[in-house]
Amino acid sequence: MFQPNNNNQLPIKSLPIQDPSAPMQVDKKETSIVLKDETQNGGFAQAESIIFYTKRLQDDLHEMGLKVKQHEEDMKLLRSQKNKLEESILDLQVMLGNYHSSTTTTTANDNHSQEETIKKILQCEKSAAGILWQLKARHGNQAADLPLTKDIVGIVAMLGKVDDDNLSRLLSEYLGLETMLAIVCKTYDGVRALELYDNEGCINLNSGLHGLGTSIGRKLEGRFLVICLENLRPYAGEFVHNDPQRRLDILKPRLLNGECPPGFLGYAVNMINVDSTNLFCLTASGHGLRETLLYSLFSRLQVYKTRADMVSALPCITDGAISLDGGMIQRTGVFSLGNREDIGVKFPKLSVASGLPESYLETERQINESKWRKEKLIEDTKRVQALWDNAKFNFDRKKKEFLKFLADSSSYATQATQHQIMGAQNRFTSS
Repeated sequence: MFQPNNNNQLPIKSLPIQDPSAPMQVDKKETSIVLKDETQNGGFAQAESIIFYTKRLQDDLHEMGLKVKQHEEDMKLLRSQKNKLEESILDLQVMLGNYHSSTTTTTANDNHSQEETIKKILQCEKSAAGILWQLKARHGNQAADLPLTKDIVGIVAMLGKVDDDNLSRLLSEYLGLETMLAIVCKTYDGVRALELYDNEGCINLNSGLHGLGTSIGRKLEGRFLVICLENLRPYAGEFVHNDPQRRLDILKPRLLNGECPPGFLGYAVNMINVDSTNLFCLTASGHGLRETLLYSLFSRLQVYKTRADMVSALPCITDGAISLDGGMIQRTGVFSLGNREDIGVKFPKLSVASGLPESYLETERQINESKWRKEKLIEDTKRVQALWDNAKFNFDRKKKEFLKFLADSSSYATQATQHQIMGAQNRFTSS
């Protein structure tokens, strides 16, 4: 590590932060210094020039050395924080270990319901969702680490559960099969990886999800939806206090008389039970699935017991409504009539026996939060590492320039001394 010279410390000016993604940049002050030929002003002026440039280079080196040292200290702090988080995560996971080992039979119903939904997705064999689940079925957890799939959160139908099977079918019908099979990505980079194009703007069928489908004998047909979480406008309100599911605190609808409409059961966005792994800090800005994906899909969709209840509440329905007996209002003024339609793919049903204690959910929330903070620390460490690389590059370059200047100055001093001796000898001889 560079240790700056403390003998001649000067006040340090505040420096602009350099872009770590840019190529190595040279400080503006790093201009090549050449000894000026000032023989006409005598040796004193030349010596003064050497002293001036020597001090300038020393100051530059000192300043750059402080930059390098500061970045090193920042990286050391970030790594220390990351190590503490990893230890905390391990401790919390140990706390949950005994609970997991004793709840194998409790989750059997949930697993069965999930398997039914997966089976329906796989039957859509030429869809993007079907191809992705085929990949997961063949490669298991390793499929999530592939460049094509590492940014994918999942399929809409598999990112939540619903308490009631009838409500699950209604919500699925409201969204439609295309949306239920939509692929959800964290960032736009994940969206771009799914489909590539040639120079003429045509789809490259040998890469992305198209290439994957061809490789497993499932040629992708038609269009498919991809939802990018970081591009969604999240819910801007508060959350229900002390709710482990982080439900949105949305005011209940009110009729003109100030009363809540009869038969109102709640908002659809809060009736989806999000898996604990996705409850907290999914996006880079810290937003979970409920306030991004589910709020984007359902907004303030209201749920009522009967059609009659729903119709009587028309004055306070702003973003659509459904009723448990099959009534549906897609949005204000747009009614969906006729018999209900079973689209096949629906949200898995949440088993009554799988209710988890609040202490368990809180511990799992802490684990998810710690994992998110760890990811942020890793990103910050990479950014500081890039800044350190740039600062070290500038420091080494300036150091070489300084050493070269000292060598040139020494050579000049030797030549000047010899010149003075020869001049003295000439004057002595001539006299």
